[in-house]
Amino acid sequence: MASSRRLTPIDARNTSMVIADQIRDRIIDGSYAPGEQINEANVAAELEISRGPVREALQRLNQEGLLVSYRNRGVFVVELSSDDVTEIYESRAAIEVGAAWTLVHGDRANLVSAADELSAIVMQMQPFIDRADWRGLAERDLAFHTALVAATRNSRMSRMYATLAAEARICMANLETAYYRPEALVEEHQLIVDLLLGSDWDALEKGVHEHMDTAIHDLTRAMVEEHAEHSALATPG
Repeated sequence: MASSRRLTPIDARNTSMVIADQIRDRIIDGSYAPGEQINEANVAAELEISRGPVREALQRLNQEGLLVSYRNRGVFVVELSSDDVTEIYESRAAIEVGAAWTLVHGDRANLVSAADELSAIVMQMQPFIDRADWRGLAERDLAFHTALVAATRNSRMSRMYATLAAEARICMANLETAYYRPEALVEEHQLIVDLLLGSDWDALEKGVHEHMDTAIHDLTRAMVEEHAEHSALATPG
C-alpha cells in the first residue's frame, strides 16, 4: 500500500502573523511613514499571496494601535501626539526595568552575553552620529532596547515591546532630528550596560527611567518645533 502523500494545509493565521511582523518591521525602520496609506491589494501583490491573510495582518496591527482605519478611505499608519510619546516611553520604561530585573537576577552567563551584545550595538552608534544619519541612529537605538528585552527570552515581554518599539519609531519619523544631544547617546547607552553588570539595582532602575525621560523631553520638543515650522510655512506671508 502506498504511503500517504497528503499535503499539510498552510495555517493562514500564521501567515497573517508573519505579514504583520514584516509590516511592523517596516514601520520601525521608517519605510512606512506616519499618515501613509497601506493598500491591502498592493501588499498582497508584492507578497504574491491572496488578500485574506493581508487583511488579517492589517486588522492585527490596527488592534495594536499601529494602524488606523477610516471608513471609505483605507488603512493608514497612525500619527502620534506628544501625549502619546509620554505614554509610549513610560510603558517602555516599565518593560525595560522588568527586563533588567529578570536579567540581573537570572543566570549570570546570560547577563554577560546580553551585555556583550548590547555593547556591540553601542559601538555601532558613533558612525551614524558622525555623519548625522538620524534614521540609522534611531534604528540602532531601538535595536539596543529591543535586544535588552529579548535577552530575557520572555516571548510575551518581547511581543509587548515590539508594538512599543514600532510606536517609538513612528514618533521619530519625519522629524529632522529626535536627538538634541547625540554626542551623549553612546555614553548613555553604555552606562545602562555597565549598570546591568554592576550591583546597584537602584542606580540601574533610575538610569533606565532617566534615559526614557530624556527621550520624552527631546521628542516632545522636536514635535512642537516641527509643528510650528509647518504652521509657519502654511501661513500666507
